Amino acid sequence: MGRLLLLTLNEQEEKVIDKIISAITDYIQLEPIQATPVSVLSFPGLEIRQNQRRVLQNGEEINLTRLEYSTLVFLASNPGIVLTQTQIFEAVWHMDSDSCHSSVVNVICNLRKKIELDSKNPTYIKTVLGVGYKFNG
Repeated sequence: MGRLLLLTLNEQEEKVIDKIISAITDYIQLEPIQATPVSVLSFPGLEIRQNQRRVLQNGEEINLTRLEYSTLVFLASNPGIVLTQTQIFEAVWHMDSDSCHSSVVNVICNLRKKIELDSKNPTYIKTVLGVGYKFNG
């Protein structure tokens, strides 16, 4: 079975990778895939317009911090998938951490207060006890 490698690169890194790929194409067969990000994530009562960095709840704009917005996009881009606090922390904060628990919990708590009708009984961001969180769309 083949392996899939997905990379996100800046322009300079992309040039370096292109040189490496051209040097090894005689030895292996590569199938490049261009990932196309979805610009609008739409769920009942909630719309995330990524190209505008806007979140609308029932048509009303919700103001989110950078971390709240990035966490919401990460969760909503993976609906139904249970994501650990470590996965969320590394994807949103862009750093490794052995102790990310309080940071993620605080952002999720604040996010729920802003996007959920009842933050104590959330519709969108569900807690999976002992594992992490999942987004229900």
